[in-house]
Amino acid sequence: MGTPHGVHRIALLFNANKIYDRQIIAGVGAYLTSTRVSWDLFMEEDFRCRLTGLADWCGDGIIADFDDPQVCAALREVNVPVVAVGGSYTDVSRYPEGLPYIATDNAKLVRLGYDHLIEQGLENFAFYSLPVGPAHRWAEERERLFGEMVASDGLTSFIYHGHATSAAGWSEATDALIAWLNSLPKPVGVLAATDARARQLLQACMMADIPVPDEVAIVGIDNDPLARMLCRIPLTSVQQGTEEMGKAAAHLLHRMLHGAECSETRVLVPPEGLHVAASSLHQTVRSPYVMRALHYIRQYGCLGIRTEQVANYVGVSRSLLEEHFRRSLKRSVHQEILRHKLEIAQDLLRSGETAMTDIAVRCGFTSVQYLYTVFRRELGCTPKAFQEESQQDEAVH
Repeated sequence: MGTPHGVHRIALLFNANKIYDRQIIAGVGAYLTSTRVSWDLFMEEDFRCRLTGLADWCGDGIIADFDDPQVCAALREVNVPVVAVGGSYTDVSRYPEGLPYIATDNAKLVRLGYDHLIEQGLENFAFYSLPVGPAHRWAEERERLFGEMVASDGLTSFIYHGHATSAAGWSEATDALIAWLNSLPKPVGVLAATDARARQLLQACMMADIPVPDEVAIVGIDNDPLARMLCRIPLTSVQQGTEEMGKAAAHLLHRMLHGAECSETRVLVPPEGLHVAASSLHQTVRSPYVMRALHYIRQYGCLGIRTEQVANYVGVSRSLLEEHFRRSLKRSVHQEILRHKLEIAQDLLRSGETAMTDIAVRCGFTSVQYLYTVFRRELGCTPKAFQEESQQDEAVH
């Protein structure tokens, strides 16, 4: 097995167009760089391009995404070591027979998101899933677990499968999603099966003028940087332990290539944690004027809006809106806009952004100097010092 030089030919059957799959591939890469293992990796952007003829592939091993039933079928006739990766299931019959399996812990993913929504003081809960089908068994599992958790607290969960994503049906799907959102009791906390679904929820709420998170608090799963970047309102998301899954899968395959028997091995990988942002931070706001104003600020606060524009959107005078803000939040509209801009700047710094000019522009500060002034006044430090401290804290934890 392998080449004369001891290099093994390994196929990675994943869809690199998805963040979940890319992070698992990154975990495989991290394992290779941290060990003396030498592999030649074969992969396509979409694993489905490689399914035909796998039985005749002259390689040494495979790590594959077993959430897709096509993979299970394609790998039945393969005579090389295979490590399966996918979602966890309460029903053990859903695991592939006779293969080692690295699973993301769906129960802990859902529990983390649900508990966060409970902590926001919410009493109504819903789950935005995916259409029922063989390729969505993992979403079905998350949906079922969510329903059980809510029921165990003596509450009713509202489940919506929605439509499959397609350009042709986008308008119809969005209209149906808005209708479902309007039918829910408010305020409500919604856990989405993925960040992509969570982003659809945010878009639908904006189109329907439903305040987020005041009436609908949203949590996604994946912590997808692209989804976060494309959302006007920063998205709270549960981050799966995908890189650890990739490392574990690579380690198992390495052992199998050297004769270890791992067919009954099953590894459950917990989530890395919850990344909290504005989409889920529900707070009880009695004033409908303040609720609408916050909704507007979360969408456009970094675009240079002023108090007058917020008041016009709400449909009241500036003085009346200021009065409601003072009464509900103990701060002015301008202070709330500034607080929002500062929060976005902090998120950018935590994510590793270092170009202060870009941060100032993206957050709506008139200059880098003003950005520094606000940081010193509100946080007692410079943006650079804030970033360095955040990175140190992350390294410690």
